[in-house]
Amino acid sequence: MTKPNSDGSPMDAFDPEHVAQARAALDAVDDLGDWVQRFDLLGDPTRLRILLCMHRAPGICVTDLSFALGMTATSVSHALRLLRNEGWVAVQRDGKKMTYRLDDEIVHRMLHELGATHAHHVHE
Repeated sequence: MTKPNSDGSPMDAFDPEHVAQARAALDAVDDLGDWVQRFDLLGDPTRLRILLCMHRAPGICVTDLSFALGMTATSVSHALRLLRNEGWVAVQRDGKKMTYRLDDEIVHRMLHELGATHAHHVHE
């Protein structure tokens, strides 16, 4: 490791100002661990596909999600449980049926950045 200058930047840094700016960027993020967790959860294709489906079809049940995804209801339920534990998904009982919807605004905005859109409802 290189010995730092009095301002904390390495003596052999090409641009000590860039070093200071980069460190300031890291210091500015209070919840870095939360972001790591978000990206870890979004990095799983199954969970991301479930979130995209729920984003487009809020209030969808496990059975319908499993048909849409071509997965077993057990696999979908397992992923939903993890997403629900993180506070990303809310569940609501509708008689015997449990329906799920996206319940995290940051994840909602991230899905829009990925190109996710909302369904256009046809009015009769």
